[in-house]
Amino acid sequence: MAAAVNSATAPLCRGLSSSSSSGGARTRRATVRCGAGDARVEGLRRREALLSVLLSTTAASAPALAPAAAAAAPAELQEGFRTYEDEANKYSIAIPQDWLVGAGDVSGFKSVTAFYPDQVAESNVSVAITGIGPDFTSLKSFGDVDAFAESLVNGLDRSWKRPPGVAAKLIDSRASNGLYYIEYTLQNPGERRRHIVSAIGMAFNGWYNRLYTVTGQYIDDAADVDKFRAQIEKSVKSFRFT
Repeated sequence: MAAAVNSATAPLCRGLSSSSSSGGARTRRATVRCGAGDARVEGLRRREALLSVLLSTTAASAPALAPAAAAAAPAELQEGFRTYEDEANKYSIAIPQDWLVGAGDVSGFKSVTAFYPDQVAESNVSVAITGIGPDFTSLKSFGDVDAFAESLVNGLDRSWKRPPGVAAKLIDSRASNGLYYIEYTLQNPGERRRHIVSAIGMAFNGWYNRLYTVTGQYIDDAADVDKFRAQIEKSVKSFRFT
């Protein structure tokens, strides 16, 4: 995110890390490159409000992220994964054992935490959290997952423009465990196609409702695509509220 990213086309986390040493200690910073008629109108407004948050979560660029705080500590090593537990934000997620973790505040978001391999900029997972209004009580307030996913991906697609912009294509959508799961691809003209898998959920922290957007991405034609696809899909699907 140190470099500018097209805010209409790029997922939240896209880059990786740099390191420096001082007195023998190594410090990492992540550059992680989200009547009946009245009721219907109100429903559309509510859906559009949430979609606007999701589009910004999916598309925004974020600043450099510092190493995650000790309060959000990893645990439970198994099968090459560890469970990252964020006690403050009440969620857990499984990440590859050797991946790095960065966290920070981003304009418009309560917090962003990114998980990424040391040398591969295009593959990563992020969890973005933002506060939303008290009338947003659950994802069901915004319609079923299929319509929701189509609206989200259509909001990102610019392939119809002349000259064409980013091409977004919906692959799958489903609801499970109180979350919406959406899978789609994004491809800027002249660039490789990025595969996105997301889990979207809502929770109440005692003061206000919050939207959680878990976004994983990898490059479809990368040499190591099978490895990162499996890791990222498992990580996104593992997200749970605690």
